[in-house]
Amino acid sequence: MNVRLRHDAIVRSLRRNGTSTVADLAEEVGASRRTVLRDINALRDEGFVIHSEPGRGGGLQLDPQSVQAKARLSVAEVFALLISVASMRAAGNLPFSDLADAGLAKIEKALPPDKVRDLRRFLDCLYVGTLAPQVNIADMGVMDSALLPAFETAFLQRLHLRFQYHDAKGTLTSRTVEPQAMLILPPLWYLVAWDSTRKDFRHFEWIGSPNRNTSKA
Repeated sequence: MNVRLRHDAIVRSLRRNGTSTVADLAEEVGASRRTVLRDINALRDEGFVIHSEPGRGGGLQLDPQSVQAKARLSVAEVFALLISVASMRAAGNLPFSDLADAGLAKIEKALPPDKVRDLRRFLDCLYVGTLAPQVNIADMGVMDSALLPAFETAFLQRLHLRFQYHDAKGTLTSRTVEPQAMLILPPLWYLVAWDSTRKDFRHFEWIGSPNRNTSKA
């Protein structure tokens, strides 16, 4: 977990729990006590008022009045929220999807024009819909979460992505592609990419382990 994510996690934990100890926070964010103490000092430098009460029953408390009024969300973070909410709505049976959509609309409304332009660029590369009922997902595997950070970076920065892929016939090939778009049909999702070797667009179904992906190109 990088520094920014760790700081966000600490603030979120203090807001939700009211009081927390350094040891509890260290366990929650997967860092040492010393690192968490440095994070607390850094958050105080940013303007967060965090009280510390020593002794049994004490701990760290965040003054809610010090929480910044405006969320400093990046375009990529808003895009990620959009994907999550749109996927919830596409699933059709998850609670609070309407409230999540309403909250996201408020965030989008507060974005400055330059970020709106960047967000539109990402949205042009996204389609979220519903999976056809005839698609059999009974044998669907579980996506290897270790692959996701590499994919996210390649997609957001338009970098080439290299991976091994099993096609529908079970043939294993090495692919180097340029991500172009995402097609999300919960619980499946597809990468649409330009394959320079084949001089054509291909889309890849990302399910199962890295060696169990199935091509739908």
